[in-house]
Amino acid sequence: MRTIQAYRFALDLTPAQERMVLAHAGAARVAHNWALARVKAVMDQRAAERTYGIPVADMTPAVGWSLPELRKVWNAAKDGVAPWWRECSKEAFNTGLDALARALKNWSDCRTGKRAGRAVGFPRFKSRRRTTPRVRFTTGTIRVEPDRRHVVLPRLGRLKLHESSRKLARRVDNGTARIMSATVRRDGCRWHVAFCVEVDRAERRPARPASVVGVDVGINHLAVLSTGELVDNPRHLVAAQTRLRRLGRALSGKTGPDRRIGQRPSKRWQRASARLGRTHARVANLRRDGLHKLTTRLAREHGTVVVEDLNVAGMLRNRRLARHIADAGFAEIRRQLAYKTSWNGGRLIVADRWHPSSKTCSGCGAVKTKLSLSERTFTCTACGLILDRDLNAARNLAALAREVDTAGSGPVAGRGADRKTPPAGPVAVKRQPGTAPAGKTGTVPPQGGATDHVLTRAH
Repeated sequence: MRTIQAYRFALDLTPAQERMVLAHAGAARVAHNWALARVKAVMDQRAAERTYGIPVADMTPAVGWSLPELRKVWNAAKDGVAPWWRECSKEAFNTGLDALARALKNWSDCRTGKRAGRAVGFPRFKSRRRTTPRVRFTTGTIRVEPDRRHVVLPRLGRLKLHESSRKLARRVDNGTARIMSATVRRDGCRWHVAFCVEVDRAERRPARPASVVGVDVGINHLAVLSTGELVDNPRHLVAAQTRLRRLGRALSGKTGPDRRIGQRPSKRWQRASARLGRTHARVANLRRDGLHKLTTRLAREHGTVVVEDLNVAGMLRNRRLARHIADAGFAEIRRQLAYKTSWNGGRLIVADRWHPSSKTCSGCGAVKTKLSLSERTFTCTACGLILDRDLNAARNLAALAREVDTAGSGPVAGRGADRKTPPAGPVAVKRQPGTAPAGKTGTVPPQGGATDHVLTRAH
């Protein structure tokens, strides 16, 4: 199975190499900002000419938004805009122009309705202080040295790694991987290089192919499995909150940058800012490590994993729980499970966003009309089942896999569960494929809406 995979390694740069990488990142920012200013100027000029009634043929020539056209415009003007362009690799300028081309395309597709999801605004200029330094190399010499402790990149030369690259080097030596690009980026005061690699992965099977597990994510417990296992929430951000507050107070007491009066930050402010950044990076690394271990174990052990389609962006609007929800990483769990299940020969089923997994009794299928967030124990008034709320939801998610297997490739419950939970009936009745939603009859199917692999609903 051929797939695109990323290998990320920490770099151990010398001061001279760090200045060179920063110069390349600055060149990418310069090319991006210049091209964006050029595009905006032409757009404004054509808009003004259109109000004057000037024919389209006589208007100012438009600037193309594709990468080749932006590169052509940049090459024609780079001698006057950046006389020092020969000091950096052409890939540095290509990085900024490619980012602008993607941003313009996303904005255009969002306006025309071709792009789904949240609205995308018009591209903005990149700031020297707030923009994350990064540069991407797609051509030239990109390789891993035989000692597996160094990498070679165009114009940057031989860079030392902070860790061994044996995982990538073994695949490259065996001919099962091909490096397509390399991106150097600074995260939390540490530089990393990420290789985009085309990998020929061996076919795998889960340890228990017939096993089905429902995963209900939460705050009290990071994940509750339908098997009864409770995965603790490490709460890395809460654990580091005391140190973050102390470092934030120390940073605010020092002389920072002020663009209004042209004030530059002091050395002490820069060191305090670096300490705060390293603490945030450590929290992110701990969270990423824990989520990877959890999702890898689930994908390797179970043949079918069922999760919910959560509206994480909407959940983050709750000012009381936003920090804890962001610290848990609900969306990251689903994202990692999506590709890890395919790598390991399993499948991922995503329940509809309006599927009442928490309100449905996993024993008899009766549905409660209302269930407040403070009720942590589910009590069924129809059959008398008393069960932990999250465990009950996880069992209902696992039951969706049986409905998917029964329905085959077609939808099981129409276009998904109803947005409003109907009044509870004595026992839920399973609805056959192709019938209308059961939300008007007082009962709902115990497994809600599902499709073969991803259960969706048009909003």
